[in-house]
Order: sequence, then C-alpha cells, then structure tokens
Amino acid sequence: MREITKIIIHCTATRPGQDVTVDIITRWHKQRGFRTIGYHYFIDYDGHIHEGRPLSQAGAHVRGHNATSIGIAFAGGLDDHCNPADTRTPEQSQALLHLLRQLHQQFPNATIHGHYEFAAKACPCFNVQEWLKTVSL
Repeated sequence: MREITKIIIHCTATRPGQDVTVDIITRWHKQRGFRTIGYHYFIDYDGHIHEGRPLSQAGAHVRGHNATSIGIAFAGGLDDHCNPADTRTPEQSQALLHLLRQLHQQFPNATIHGHYEFAAKACPCFNVQEWLKTVSL
C-alpha cells in the first residue's frame, strides 16, 4: 500500500443539480489526458459514496501530492451563476464525514485539506479547516 500523508477534498465545480457521475468525471479526466478518474472517491448529491481509482494507485487530483494522498470529490461547488459556493447537500456532508472517519481510522497520521491549500482555486468551495473544527473525527 502507498504511504498516505494527506486526504484532499475537491468539488466537481458544477452547478446545483447538474448531472455528475463517476462515468462523467472519468470521461472529463480522460479528455484531459488522465488514464482514468483522478479521484479515489466521489460523493453524489444523495450522499452515495462511489469508488474511483483504487487506493493502491496514486490519484491525479493535486499536482505534486498525488503519490501520497487520497482524493475525494463531491458533486457541486458552484451556485446557479457559476460562482464558487458551498453547495453540499446535508447528505453529502454526512457522507463526507463518514468517509473521513473511515479513512482517519485507516490512515491516522494523514492530514485533511481542501484543494485550495495546494492551488490557486476555490475548490472545494468551502473552508475545510473551519468545517473540521465543527465536527469530530
């Protein structure tokens, strides 16, 4: 198994209700030259957690950090006018917390981050560090 030091949260940068699936993200990523989906997990609007790349494989989600990180993306991140916004549904928030708790047990030394901490992006369009202060892993 790879050494995991970071868990990095992303959004798909899509508007509320826009159709987003693992297959759609895989197509987007292949169009960008990736071999397959770059994320290890994807959370849909209903809070279902879908597997992407196997954890044993490096992701393709944060340049320079893929070898030692896990990438999680959720559908959304933009408002109806395409501005960055925290559009997580309650189901997505609960699923994200559930997944982070599982991953924290498996990789207790891994730190949790928003994509914006590594790139000049708003992704995942909410302050991950502030949110983590309000929940318990």
